[in-house]
Amino acid sequence: MLSYWEKESFLSYDHIIIGGGIVGMSAALSLRARYPDASILILERGLLPTGASTRNAGFACIGSLTEILDDLRTMTPAQVVDLVALRRSGLRRLRERLGDDTIGYAENGSYELITEGEVAALDHLYHVNELLRPLLGSEAFSRCDEKIAEFGLGETVRHLIRNNHEGQLHSGKAMRALIQLCLEQRIEIKTGAEVIRVEERVHYAEVLVAHTHLAEQVAFRAGSVAICTNAFTTRLLPDLDIQPGRGQVLITKPIPGLKVKGIFHFDQGYYYFREIDGRILFGGGRHLDFEGERTESFAHTDLILSDLRSKLASIILPHTPFEIDYTWSGIMAFGTDKAPVIRHHSPHIYLGVRMGGMGVAIGSEVGEQLAALMVETKP
Repeated sequence: MLSYWEKESFLSYDHIIIGGGIVGMSAALSLRARYPDASILILERGLLPTGASTRNAGFACIGSLTEILDDLRTMTPAQVVDLVALRRSGLRRLRERLGDDTIGYAENGSYELITEGEVAALDHLYHVNELLRPLLGSEAFSRCDEKIAEFGLGETVRHLIRNNHEGQLHSGKAMRALIQLCLEQRIEIKTGAEVIRVEERVHYAEVLVAHTHLAEQVAFRAGSVAICTNAFTTRLLPDLDIQPGRGQVLITKPIPGLKVKGIFHFDQGYYYFREIDGRILFGGGRHLDFEGERTESFAHTDLILSDLRSKLASIILPHTPFEIDYTWSGIMAFGTDKAPVIRHHSPHIYLGVRMGGMGVAIGSEVGEQLAALMVETKP
């Protein structure tokens, strides 16, 4: 049983955020800006942020040409522009909140590799540039085939497109900075807090968390509760349109004289790689086994890792020896469309979930919009 002191001092808050990733931290900071005196708690089930916030490639991206062309097959042009605008505003908010130096932000170039099967995409370059020009103020994409040889890319790369409004950042530094800022802003963070369920009460929401040492559930309460658990949200709300999507990633050991600089996409964004600290970080391939990669497991598969190794050798480093240092994976969240879910779910419960693999880009703006929905009510 909890003590009298614990029940009196540790369980009641104005706002509780479930999920300590980019969205959760951003929502808490945006709430603090609105409610300077409110009590705010973040509950994170992992020892470190669990999901994708610190397990991604650190791309500050708004979408590649082939990805946007694919979106235009299922979305209206206005919807595509809105999605790019969300990514752009999210990145701007993250950079303004933390500072470029703090998060290791740099614009060393962002490029898309075009192979023989995607050459037709170049016919739409002007159209997509004109579609995005009012938002971006200049061309989104430009040809730069001359850099293929400079980067030492494989012969299957027919063309190279520069994405003129993208950059890169250090995801670990960004998350550490968000955590530090939350602490400075008197936002409590509890890690290892596995939320079992969230329940509506008459005047507040109750958040039940497993207490392993006491072998019981601890009931926190708040006037407003935000669920920011992305791919893991269906554990709490199973009827939502959310499917997990695993992203498997590898990183090489340092490579002397590495020619590749910047961040790169290919195959509609399903593959992505970058140089960092003289290494190549390379991930993707989820589309090779969509069904198998709809999982919450952080394991890896031989199918995808073998494919990544093969493409690393044939496309990215065709003339350069390399060794794989280690691998990891992150869990993203997808749905029937690419728009995130940001809404008032029930009287005291709110949602900011389903980042569509773009959490780094849109997470800060999703947190801002979520905080704007959350009404200040006392539990």
